[in-house]
Amino acid sequence: MTAGNVNDRARLIDVVEAIRIGRTGPGRPRVRPGHLIADKGYSTGIIRAYPRRRRIPHTIPERADQLAARARRGHRRCGFDRDRHRRRNVIERCFNRLKRFRGIATRYDKPATHYRAAITITGLMLWLNHDPQNTP
Repeated sequence: MTAGNVNDRARLIDVVEAIRIGRTGPGRPRVRPGHLIADKGYSTGIIRAYPRRRRIPHTIPERADQLAARARRGHRRCGFDRDRHRRRNVIERCFNRLKRFRGIATRYDKPATHYRAAITITGLMLWLNHDPQNTP
């Protein structure tokens, strides 16, 4: 959790480091995600270097100014999988559903623990009311 005025990029590495994917059988959880998908806001050298260093495949579109700079320098474009990037909308739709709740959208709960609890309860309510026929 961060303050509302903190950019999400500042916490990306912390979020990826905190990932623990449980296994169905014995063994410790995986700590490396299968793929990292982000939007253009995360297209910085530091953020691109981090998944490369950890051998995490990633799909991050480049901003127009970065593409122009690459072309001027004669470098090739980074690989970009448009179909994989489109799957990011699942997460964006989840955020939109959460923000239908006024308390989440305006963050009435100031302490981070209270806000996290409100998000958890709201997520559970959405999950329990999930209708697979109504999902686009």
